Amino acid sequence: MASSLFPRSRQQGVSLLNLIIFLAIIGGIAVLAMKVVPTVTEYLSAKKAIQSIKAAGGSPQEMRAAFNRQAEVGYITSLKGSDLDIVRQGDQTELSFAYQKVIPLAGPVSLLIDYEASTGDSRTAQPAVP
Repeated sequence: MASSLFPRSRQQGVSLLNLIIFLAIIGGIAVLAMKVVPTVTEYLSAKKAIQSIKAAGGSPQEMRAAFNRQAEVGYITSLKGSDLDIVRQGDQTELSFAYQKVIPLAGPVSLLIDYEASTGDSRTAQPAVP
């Protein structure tokens, strides 16, 4: 008779174990984002720098020096002016770069990201004099 006074209803909600697992997954994603976002920001700064250097023009040496100056201001540590590929395409000078960034995650596990950018299509370009 006591069972009819208190009908059994199925409890719904999140168990403590499910909550812990969910928070661990969210925490892992947050840690990954905190490690990746700075490298993406650096890449975008470098891409913006080569576009502004192309617009300013100059010799390849001047472009490399200009990139080094912008790298200091824009916190670009993965590239130097000497890492830029500068090619002459007709009357245009195109700048490009490519590099890899290794992000250590935990122990022997790392994330490798390939970054590359160019101010134009350099498939048919001729190398500029350094």
